[in-house]
Amino acid sequence: MTAKLDELANLIEAGAVAVRRVRRFGPAGGAGDKVFPPTYVVDDPKAQTKYAIETRRIDGAAVDTVLLDSVQSQANRMEQALLAGWRAGELSFPVIVVDFSNEKGLEDIGQITTLDAPHRLADAILRDSTTAKGVPFRQSGEGLAFTRAKVARATAVFKLCPTALIFGVWDSTGATGGMGAKFARTLVSEIVGVNACAGVKTASRIDPLQISDVSKGNPLYEDAEEGWTFEKPSGKSAKPQALKPSDVNHGNIAPSVDAKAGGVTLDYALHTAVLSLAGLRKLAFPVDCSGRTLDGAQRAKAESAARTALAALALAGVVYQDAMGYDLRSRCLLVPEGVAQFEVVAADGRVHGLTMSREDAQKAVADAAAAAANCGMGWACEPGKPILTLKPTEKLCELIRISRAQAATSKE
Repeated sequence: MTAKLDELANLIEAGAVAVRRVRRFGPAGGAGDKVFPPTYVVDDPKAQTKYAIETRRIDGAAVDTVLLDSVQSQANRMEQALLAGWRAGELSFPVIVVDFSNEKGLEDIGQITTLDAPHRLADAILRDSTTAKGVPFRQSGEGLAFTRAKVARATAVFKLCPTALIFGVWDSTGATGGMGAKFARTLVSEIVGVNACAGVKTASRIDPLQISDVSKGNPLYEDAEEGWTFEKPSGKSAKPQALKPSDVNHGNIAPSVDAKAGGVTLDYALHTAVLSLAGLRKLAFPVDCSGRTLDGAQRAKAESAARTALAALALAGVVYQDAMGYDLRSRCLLVPEGVAQFEVVAADGRVHGLTMSREDAQKAVADAAAAAANCGMGWACEPGKPILTLKPTEKLCELIRISRAQAATSKE
């Protein structure tokens, strides 16, 4: 079955539980090639690894697995994939931006969208920005509507940032702090390595100049202009620290072995993406996007249309991530082992296939958005254009400038 609008709407209305896709990947270098998982800060000095390794039950057996891409990281990657589709004009849905391009010294930041901001619509970057009229975002009509939103009245989030209803958002930066509304993820995606064996990596540097440690007789010192110097700083308050050539990136580095983050070999990587249709059905829309109260059959139709639009957008996130590829980080490029289609999990546990190409995803999102608009749940957006452009406050800009200046000083 191809994921057309009618099929998606039927799945939600018929009580289907989820749409999932389970897909195997392998290292781009082929079987046995090493890949590098993300590392994590470990407080225990006796810890043997910086990777997230755990035992899972797979096919009836307990196997060692390693986390290759977390749920949070996968959400960010799919948001970036959707953003690419949005910027290309292929996918049209509401996006809010904070524009730094006219802020002195911060032009390089460009625009931060609700698909870039870590906390999405609730992010402090939006909170510390204003509308074109100078109204703080959280005091604007849009900001107040978001602050008042709940799972039982989610229209404002659907209208302003539907991806927040897909990838989750917690309004912890608003007026009510930690008591702000929480919208759980409806799309969960993760990649793990199965039957993972930890390896080691080596590090060394052979200096072609063969500079040795001369610091006993000829110490080096920091210099604000030149980086380093042989001249010992003068002045009563000066307490210069003598440096070695290796402190300024010269000389050999003795070969070493890192056993805590030396990469892994694995049988295969397993990517699991699950869209909870049951989760989408929890979202209620008692008013339409104009604020008009919906009742009875009118509300049921509008809610079904809104949930279908969210489902189409969520599946587009998975499909567009495929187009972006799975180059997760340095030395962790994965390639799929064949084609995998989506599976619909019915309320009675039965499963049937669902296919969706990139073109199918574009059409499904466009058709679902049009159907929702006919029910008063339209997204007031144009392809590739934000629905709201915010200006960062001067205090936020100054905070960034000070932070950058401090970081530059600490490197000198």
